[in-house]
Amino acid sequence: MVRPSTLLALGALAATAVACAPVSDTAGQASTSAPAGSPAADACAKDALALKTPGKLTVGTDKPAYEPWFKNDDPSNGEGFESAVAYAIAGKLGFAPGEVVWETVPFDAAFAPGAKKFDFDVNQVSITPDRAKVVDFSKGYYTVKQAVVAVEGSKFASAKDLASLKEARIGVQVGTTSLQAVKDVIRPATDPKVYSQQVDAVNALKNKQVDAIVVDLPTAFYVTAAQVEDSAIVGQFDAAGGAPEQFGLVFEKGSALVSCVDEAIGELSSSGELEKIESTWLGSAAGAPELK
Repeated sequence: MVRPSTLLALGALAATAVACAPVSDTAGQASTSAPAGSPAADACAKDALALKTPGKLTVGTDKPAYEPWFKNDDPSNGEGFESAVAYAIAGKLGFAPGEVVWETVPFDAAFAPGAKKFDFDVNQVSITPDRAKVVDFSKGYYTVKQAVVAVEGSKFASAKDLASLKEARIGVQVGTTSLQAVKDVIRPATDPKVYSQQVDAVNALKNKQVDAIVVDLPTAFYVTAAQVEDSAIVGQFDAAGGAPEQFGLVFEKGSALVSCVDEAIGELSSSGELEKIESTWLGSAAGAPELK
């Protein structure tokens, strides 16, 4: 999705633990353009990296930058899951926080064909085969599920399975795996209402123009905590395809940086640091009921 704060509400959620296309059968794998095995150490030395701006790591993301992925709409503060992941990767590559530069990149522009103005983009972009035809992806840095949010007391807020949502008017952001999951998994009787920004779908739910919205699970916790009063998570579900859906960093096709970033993600994963970042910022996403 996605993307398009009562930050205290979200903070409380994170303390208690906390815009996407068909699930990829390559999720979690490095780009096919990356060389096999770990790159040679000298190839990943800071001075050897092929960067948009020498000595600077340029990272793209959308604006607004939503919680829990970012905090206070400020990717540069190191707070929020994706900001923290970006700075952790930057550190592994040898960059100090002051050497990281952020560029505003609309969600769907990140994985569109063509040259990029970033070294990598971090914006809840799911790894999919179609997207991988025109951009490269890192290893997956987060395994995500989709979630349904409805207003408490509504007919669909008490749904116990996906079949109970067939008659719902569902809102979702364009170009996201959430939209594809609605079409492939929920398969509502009427076409979902598609919005250009996540916040537009959220406002449609708030104004009762739709019965429910579908977003990734951590975003669903933020929606219910800070954006739509008296809303609740109906449940979570897997997108179609069997393989887990994963978010990956996006690179210009053929980027030589992919293998070095993959190595950094591997180190963060094996050391437990990536898990710690996830627990800090997305911990409340555990426990939502499963919809089958």
